[in-house]
Amino acid sequence: MMETLTRLWRRAPQPAVLQLARSRDSDWAGSALPQARRRFCREIRRKVPVADAALDKIVRLTGEFIVQSDDALVEEELRRFCREIAIGAGRQGLRGFLEQYLNSLLTDGTAVAEMIPAADGSGLGAVLLCPAESLAVRRAENGVGLRFYAARDGLPGEEVRWPELILYTPLDPDAGEGWGHSVLEGLEAVSRVWEQILRSTAQNFERAGSLRYAVTYRPGEGERINPREVAETMAREWRAAMDGSSGSVSDFVAVGNVEIRVIGADSPILDTEVPVRQLLEQIIAKLGVPPFLLGLHWSTTERMSKQQADLLTSELERYRSLLTPVLRRILDTHLRLWGHTAPFAVEWQDISLQDTAELAQARYDNARAAVLEEQLTEKGEIV
Repeated sequence: MMETLTRLWRRAPQPAVLQLARSRDSDWAGSALPQARRRFCREIRRKVPVADAALDKIVRLTGEFIVQSDDALVEEELRRFCREIAIGAGRQGLRGFLEQYLNSLLTDGTAVAEMIPAADGSGLGAVLLCPAESLAVRRAENGVGLRFYAARDGLPGEEVRWPELILYTPLDPDAGEGWGHSVLEGLEAVSRVWEQILRSTAQNFERAGSLRYAVTYRPGEGERINPREVAETMAREWRAAMDGSSGSVSDFVAVGNVEIRVIGADSPILDTEVPVRQLLEQIIAKLGVPPFLLGLHWSTTERMSKQQADLLTSELERYRSLLTPVLRRILDTHLRLWGHTAPFAVEWQDISLQDTAELAQARYDNARAAVLEEQLTEKGEIV
């Protein structure tokens, strides 16, 4: 009996054993450090429109998917589920949920969601995206798995009762860490300079558009005046002349040496084209989105645009590889609760950033080449 159990143990998958020590400070993926990073990255996305537009483009260009199965009944049910599943805020559709999930993953560096079974036990009733700070994560004792805890005010609370219903994806986590990193990390200095330039430019144009005047009166030699009375009189008459509420233009008439000049007219407005261009280059290099997709018509060649599109395609394929396990887990959980275990496949549509006319011409050329090759083969000219 002992020999039989030993053979079975050797054949069975062995549990992971944690052999290397880890820092106790990095045990929790819900501490103040990742939360501060999330808040700062959300602030960057709110204040830098180019970064926000770039992430929106990445989310939308991820594309559509389709579920296939050899079992027609299972395929029909999964496609219905993808169309009609509730995702909160009155919205439906698994595609919309994946957009929310990827959006949170890119911005916060970590995406968290919860699967909610239907009340009648016929599958999943809803899949809801959760704030990243609502969940605290800790590594399991074996060093491989994760344990989930409901977070309150940044502190971990009770352990989640059904962790199999939690969806958790970190983006590029460091070794031994449980939380990921936002794609906006590294843009702190750029965002501060960007905000400062925009604020200064807005203030300068506000002054230039709403002029402020300095009216100076210099009395002549031997002229005795009451400075306070003269200043009040000139201020009253100047406001009356500049006030357009009456609908008519009036003149300001003064006697003596009166000088009127625009405040700040001697200081030229700084040219921000070069520094803003440099900041945009930093942001685009970080996010990997081609400039032409953001409406930036920089000098570029057709070959360079194609290479940029190919690089973005590889980035989108990478994000798809992160979303596919989440999608398969949702569908598999729904099938099991529905009472079926038939195999299924998730197929993503081809990513294309090219013009539709170019794609049609390419398909036409490929079809002509296939027909020509078939004709030459029949004639024996191609072996």
